[in-house]
Amino acid sequence: MTTQVLENLQFRLAARPVGMVKDSDWQQVVEPVRALADGEILVKVLYLSLDPAMRGWMNDAKSYIRPVAIGEVMRAGGIGVVVESRSAKFAVGDHLSGGTGVQQYWVGAADDKSASFIKVDPALAPLTTYMNTLGMPGMTAYFGLLESGQPKAGETVVVSGAAGAVGQTVGQVAKQLGCRVVGIAGGKEKCDFVVKELGFDACIDYKQGSVRDGLKEYCPQGVDVYFDNVGGEILDTVLTRINLRARIVICGAISQYNNTTPVKGPANYLSLLVNRARMEGIVVFDYADRYHLGVAALGKWLQSGAIKSKEDIVQGIENFPAALNMLFEGKNFGKLVLQVARA
Repeated sequence: MTTQVLENLQFRLAARPVGMVKDSDWQQVVEPVRALADGEILVKVLYLSLDPAMRGWMNDAKSYIRPVAIGEVMRAGGIGVVVESRSAKFAVGDHLSGGTGVQQYWVGAADDKSASFIKVDPALAPLTTYMNTLGMPGMTAYFGLLESGQPKAGETVVVSGAAGAVGQTVGQVAKQLGCRVVGIAGGKEKCDFVVKELGFDACIDYKQGSVRDGLKEYCPQGVDVYFDNVGGEILDTVLTRINLRARIVICGAISQYNNTTPVKGPANYLSLLVNRARMEGIVVFDYADRYHLGVAALGKWLQSGAIKSKEDIVQGIENFPAALNMLFEGKNFGKLVLQVARA
């Protein structure tokens, strides 16, 4: 393959978004793919992972990872296939998972730490599963629940964003551990899926009824573990129902990411004091050296049919801006994935 004839469409950050991300916050750039140097590989991007955390990466603020710079290719995890290699580490035809960015091709050193590529086997699971249950969302769910939530058999676990990428795995893992699991999701279709397909004990539809009333009905003995993906009012409501020594896992706050005013903190935080409860934030990168353990455990459950993995796939890199906003409009159903190309 001659890389000189290939053109690479990229989405670069053009401006810091205020509120919802707008088309004008992006710059589309088409540039030729350069020739490889020794030790480098060329990866054709097949799928991109669209995650709520991407909105935070666009802000010029201190966080667990540096913000995306203006003019830089937007950060994103991806799955791709090696189409040219001048490295002994990866061969042509290898499927890789890593930080590809929002573009059609990635070129660079095979051992580039910002990409952190690892091989994945499409014969063991669909490639999109490596962006969901066997990828970053699955690792977030697995380690966040077990390390910070520390659920015990018989306890009640509540999960917000239950039909989303992280939430679906959190609830299913909690069920495997013998917990009672109650989800919170938006819409009857999502709630039915969470209960009938994923095996949650119940699901509260926050769009149709009172979350407070739903917690009273489905968590009569209170809440022992709350895995929070949304923040805001729902977090505040759950705090009124927690038990003694409850554990609250702060994974995300999707309801707050596009605020143009300061983030709303929990007004009911004194419930933590009264119940001697613990609230802890988690970042999946802290468990990078143990990902293989999470993949092994979740992989066994997937192969046995004990848990399921659902992806919502949008076609075409040109649809990236609209697809990303689906996350914040509640339009995605399962892990949101953008298909860039076919293998």
